[in-house]
Amino acid sequence: LFLLFFTTHEELQTLDVDDAFFSTPEDIAARALEPQGGVNFIRTFKKQEEDQAINLPANLEELVKNATYVQSPDNLVWQYFYDLKGSAEYPFPGGVFQWARYRINGTGLNETEKIFSESLNKHENTLTLATLRIFSNGLGQPHFHFNANEMGYVISGCGQVGVILSGVTSNFNIGIGDVIFFPVGTQHYIKSVCDEDLLLVLAYSTGNQLETLRMKDYFHGTADHILAQLFFKEQAEFKKFPRAAK
Repeated sequence: LFLLFFTTHEELQTLDVDDAFFSTPEDIAARALEPQGGVNFIRTFKKQEEDQAINLPANLEELVKNATYVQSPDNLVWQYFYDLKGSAEYPFPGGVFQWARYRINGTGLNETEKIFSESLNKHENTLTLATLRIFSNGLGQPHFHFNANEMGYVISGCGQVGVILSGVTSNFNIGIGDVIFFPVGTQHYIKSVCDEDLLLVLAYSTGNQLETLRMKDYFHGTADHILAQLFFKEQAEFKKFPRAAK
């Protein structure tokens, strides 16, 4: 079972091998592939009623005798493969992140991480992928991303999502199998509302280092005297908000 994300906002266009084959004139396919028997052999192929990208033939064991593949060299594999589940964990007060991403500063990355990170950055339209685990009753605080749309899929648990726009806040519940989407620059939060952890797979539409601004950061980054004017409260009261440790 795979969970797939595609970097397109248009209808996804796909051409399978069998569709391409049966869309090619018989004589052209015969000249291109040069099989024994020529065009007569090509004519023995029959298009199946069901899409073979999804449905496997009932007599698969009779058809396939050897399905082994030779493993490519590690430095080539690492351009396309990353062990996200086995990667470093990045905890926050409400849970844990794990990342498959591009990082500007590659200091401290192991060889696998460095090659994968560089591979992401080579492609204009790519994805940064992460798993987000929010502990029971934990909160992923309000934040937004400067340079990426965000899409998520709920693997386990249940939660509540808030999307905060100018003058409007949209709240909704999420559970296993649900998909969520936050356009670039949209402030949002996610909280777990179950006895079990809320676990999501997240995809961000950027091959660059993800740029995120959290509510705690921009609130504390605003001078106390400015906050006093905005909220009509005494400046000293804003000392009550604890500042994050460096």
